[in-house]
Amino acid sequence: MTEIMEIAIPVFVTLFVVIDPIAIAPIFAALTADTEAAHRRSMALKGCLIGAMVLFFFALLGKSFLGALGISMAAFRAAGGVMLFLIAMDMVFEKRTERREKRAEHMVEEHEARPGEEHEDISVFPIAVPMLAGPGAIATVMLLMSDHQGDATAQGVVLATLAVVLLITLILLLAASRILDAVGQSVANVLTRVLGMILAALATQYIFDGIRGGLIS
Repeated sequence: MTEIMEIAIPVFVTLFVVIDPIAIAPIFAALTADTEAAHRRSMALKGCLIGAMVLFFFALLGKSFLGALGISMAAFRAAGGVMLFLIAMDMVFEKRTERREKRAEHMVEEHEARPGEEHEDISVFPIAVPMLAGPGAIATVMLLMSDHQGDATAQGVVLATLAVVLLITLILLLAASRILDAVGQSVANVLTRVLGMILAALATQYIFDGIRGGLIS
């Protein structure tokens, strides 16, 4: 059990930071502000399900896909580290959330301009892709699986932890409006910055590991 927890805890923190449900929840609340509860539930469920399908696909088959393109895991690890570092900087300086909020505002404005139409299906875009299963999340699940290559138990822990993070994300989306009112935007902003610092350190380690692996091979 101790060995499993040693794997699960850092994986959970990494995936939670990269997927970042704390930032997605208020955006989801804005996108579904004027819709019925049934529509909000449907969008949350469909968005998380589609995002999960994309992430599990790359977790299980991503390495074979890269191999077919002639890309080594060392190169992918270094590139993924750079990508995660950029995401971390965006989180620390609030650029990532700003971009998501602008996208949300744009979609809300489009919906308000067509009041007579049915509520727009936002489950695939932008909820599933790119908010849940964006480039950073895809790269991260592949890197985490490659960290435990050849260890079926450890990889199973990674996949189970991914499922837990997505379940928590679903719960946060379903309760987005109430949670945002209770916690407040200031606390959410502080959490985002702290998580961004953690992600920056992790990204730097990925870059070092990728360069080291490339030199050795």
